Amino acid sequence: MQSLKSNALEPTRTELARMSRAQKAVRVLPIYGLPILTVLLIAFFSFLLPQSFPTAINARSILSDKAIIALLSLAAMIPMMAGRIDLTVGFGIVMWHILAISLQVMYGLPWPIACLIVIACGGLAGLINGMLVEVAQIDSFIATLGTGTILYALALWHTEGRQVIGVLPQGFVNINGLSVFGVPVPAVYALLLAVVMWLIAERMPLGRHLYAIGANEKAAALNGIPVRAYVIGVFVASGVLVGFTGCVLASKLQIGQANVGLDYLLPALVGTFLGSTTIRPGRVNVWGTIIGVLILAVGISGIQQLGGAFFVEPLFNGVTLLVSIALAGFAQRRRSATKRPPPVVRVETTKESHAT
Repeated sequence: MQSLKSNALEPTRTELARMSRAQKAVRVLPIYGLPILTVLLIAFFSFLLPQSFPTAINARSILSDKAIIALLSLAAMIPMMAGRIDLTVGFGIVMWHILAISLQVMYGLPWPIACLIVIACGGLAGLINGMLVEVAQIDSFIATLGTGTILYALALWHTEGRQVIGVLPQGFVNINGLSVFGVPVPAVYALLLAVVMWLIAERMPLGRHLYAIGANEKAAALNGIPVRAYVIGVFVASGVLVGFTGCVLASKLQIGQANVGLDYLLPALVGTFLGSTTIRPGRVNVWGTIIGVLILAVGISGIQQLGGAFFVEPLFNGVTLLVSIALAGFAQRRRSATKRPPPVVRVETTKESHAT
């Protein structure tokens, strides 16, 4: 859990003012290294695949496919700001996309009511997670793994292992099917959510309080921050976003099946952890998360177009997760080293030394 601590490593203006240009470049490189690498990857694959990669069709495909992961990564980022982890972002979307379709096909509810029920259920699951973590004092990894597994079991029970299929209204299909100036609407959702979360995290006291809890929970409580309420709140917010993402996924697939959804858990966590190594290295942040998801999307798309095998995507995600966690841990150690005060050398004098 040390990799979830919220301690940014970006240099201050005073620190940069005392450095030479070469030192500034070395100090700033970790902050913008991942965006630079993303641009280099795009240029590399565009050079190797000039007929297919640098095209509007491929760009729309990447945005449409990875917008779900971006939404889940942003949902996972909220508890991580407070030093917790929420595994139900992957398990929950299995249940919520099935429920969104079932409420319409099997029970005849209008699609707006069905979506509101799904989002409310996501918030309720988040509330349960928050109560387990803060009131029952269960580690967030164990608590959300348990509730997520229960949600997955409920999805299997509800579907009996079969697909949920039916005629869906056009309004519900448009949740995922529309485009805004040629940009798939799920990508617009992710961008709008990122802007709102950035404003909250970087420009409002709420965001600073969450980062303070993630950095040092006891110190935050001593400063009057209601830690328990905030931690429960972040799980509720994460659950609500996962519920909304489940509706978007249901609109995209137009069928409900329990074997869809868990594939989103690892990429969502990878994007969030990878994002904590850039823009504001040492803590999760909005634009770092978006960059993390983007570099995954670019890398996987390029490798697949080069003829990569079917196992390339999970292999790429797993390796990237290990690398991102290792980099986040290194950033924490580096932060601790910079904060550690220099040793104090005490010189004791004796009566003999005074006499001499």
